[in-house]
Amino acid sequence: MNRRAFLLGSSGLAACRRDRRPRLNVLNWSDYVADETIPDFVTEFGVRVRYATYESAEEMLAKVLSGNSGWDVVFPPNYFIQPMRENELLAPLDHALLPNLDHLEGEFRHPPWDPELSWSAPYMWGATGIAFNRSLQPAPDTWASLWAPRTAGRITMLDDPAEVIGASLKKLGLSVNATDARELDLARREALRQKPLVRAYLNAEVRDQLVAGDVLAAQLWATTAQQAIAGADDLAFVFPREGFPRYCDNAVILRESDRRDLAHSFLNYLLRPEVAAAVVTATQTATANAAAQHALDAEVRDNPALYPPPEILEKAEWFLPLPAGAQRLRDRIWTEIKAA
Repeated sequence: MNRRAFLLGSSGLAACRRDRRPRLNVLNWSDYVADETIPDFVTEFGVRVRYATYESAEEMLAKVLSGNSGWDVVFPPNYFIQPMRENELLAPLDHALLPNLDHLEGEFRHPPWDPELSWSAPYMWGATGIAFNRSLQPAPDTWASLWAPRTAGRITMLDDPAEVIGASLKKLGLSVNATDARELDLARREALRQKPLVRAYLNAEVRDQLVAGDVLAAQLWATTAQQAIAGADDLAFVFPREGFPRYCDNAVILRESDRRDLAHSFLNYLLRPEVAAAVVTATQTATANAAAQHALDAEVRDNPALYPPPEILEKAEWFLPLPAGAQRLRDRIWTEIKAA
C-alpha cells in the first residue's frame, strides 16, 4: 500500500453526506496493514474509516501536534510515546476494552517506554540494518561499509535523524542514545564526512531503487528491506556488527478524539492474532503479538531479518526518548547534515 488517503465504506461525496455511520480516522505508516485489514473492520463494525499514511514519525507528529488534527488513531515509535504524552497528545487506554492485550509477547506487556501500557498498544517492531545488492563484494557487514568510496552516489541513508545520527554513533562504538555534546559532535562530523557519498536520504521510497539496482546499499528498516528483497533475488540484508537500533511502533488514541470507544475497538481488532498475522504475512514485518507469531508460516516466523536470533538481537539498542537539551542539539545537527 503506497502513500495515500482514502475513505472506505461510502461512494462519492453525496454518499458521505447521507452516511450516518460512525467514522474513525486512522493515520499509519505506509505498508503497515494487509489489504483486507481495514475493509474487514469496516464490514464487521458497520463503520467508515478514513485511512491515510505517512513515511516518517516526524511527519506524523507535525500532523497531530496542534491537537486539532482530526485524527483518532496514530502509530508512533516507542521513543515518541513519552514526548507525546508530556505534550498531552495521548488519551489513556481502557484495558477493559482491550482484552486482546493478553496476546502480546512477554517483553511487550511491560515495555520500558510504557510499563503498564497506559497509553500505547505495541503493534509491530523492527530493527535497522543494511540492505544491499549481492554484487557488492565484499558484502557490507558494518556501518563503516556505508562510508566506503566504492559506493559513492549509490547508497542511501534513512530520512530520519535518530537513525542517521545513530548509525554514525554506532560506527564510533557509541550508543545510539548518546546525549554527550562531545560524542554528538563526533557523530556530526562522521555524517558530514559521509554526505558526499550519499545519493539521498530516503525511507520506504528507496525500495524501487534497490530492486532496479540503482542503489547498491541502503540504511534501512528490516521490514522495508524484506519488502524489497521480495521483489529482487539479488538483494540481501544484514545487521551491522557494531550494533544497531531497535524500535516498536505502537497504536495510540489521540486525546483530541471524540470516538474513543470505536478507537479502542479498532486497537483490540488489530490485536487479534489472525489480524496481526495477516498483516505480518502481507507486509513482511515483525509482530509484538505472541499468538500471531505462532500462527505464521515457518518461512516468515524463522526469517532472521524479521526475528533475529538472540546472539544478534543482543547487539540491539532500543531507541529512547532524550533530554530536551540533547534533542535540540540533535535537531541542529540534523539540519546541518541535510543542508550540507
